[in-house]
Amino acid sequence: MTAPGEGRARPRSLGVRVAENLLFAVGLPVLAIGLWAVWSTRSTNRFLVGPHTLLDAFRQTWIGPAIVDDVLPSVYRLLAGVFASILLGVAAGVVIGRLRPLREILEPLLEFFRAIPPPVLIPVAMLLLGITDTMKVVVIVSGAIWPILLNTIEGVRATDSVMMETARSFRISRWDRLWLVILPAASPRIMTGVRQALSVALILMVISEMFASSAGLGYRIAYFQRNYLIAEMWSGILLLGLIGVFLAVVFGVVERRVLRWYHGLKEVTRG
Repeated sequence: MTAPGEGRARPRSLGVRVAENLLFAVGLPVLAIGLWAVWSTRSTNRFLVGPHTLLDAFRQTWIGPAIVDDVLPSVYRLLAGVFASILLGVAAGVVIGRLRPLREILEPLLEFFRAIPPPVLIPVAMLLLGITDTMKVVVIVSGAIWPILLNTIEGVRATDSVMMETARSFRISRWDRLWLVILPAASPRIMTGVRQALSVALILMVISEMFASSAGLGYRIAYFQRNYLIAEMWSGILLLGLIGVFLAVVFGVVERRVLRWYHGLKEVTRG
């Protein structure tokens, strides 16, 4: 007869878990860079550059006037497109999610426009808006709005009916119900949509600048590719990856604060 709990695995200490996470966070990139360095030294492919060459090209290309001329305008257009997508997507999603007749009318139309790849709208946007920053922001919004809009609609539809009835019984106004019941209940789905929209917005920012621009990250990467400046091209791709990682980290911090109650509820449920 075994003692109680003898067959169970002991929970790992906090120090062990931190050490394992740190090992994966640091060890895997170091291993990948090491393999990359070995591969680049043995490869005869001129389009494959080593880590040292790439970092040197990154320093010479992007640390200097290019930050003001190319990086900051691209980041501005990216953030403008994301914020516009959030405002329009959440506002329209709440209205459509709350009004069932409107949702049934607009559902075929939404499915049609969602199926259109945003890059094909670039020539149309150029004809209507010209080659301007507004055109590029509109292209970003045309793709980034859909994850936010659709997730907001589903989140609003899934709001607990008991909570809504309770709010009505206490004579809480519609505006207060929106801010105190509907949006908090839909916020996990909304944040999921925003996370997806960030990736879409970054892709569309690059594509819009490749097609119609004389500055920006997308333009510079395409310029380097056309002129066979391979190390500089890869340095631009590296910069895009760093921007994506930075956005993911910032979003993770914001999501933790906005959904603090939700993550706390999940911890209580697991416990």
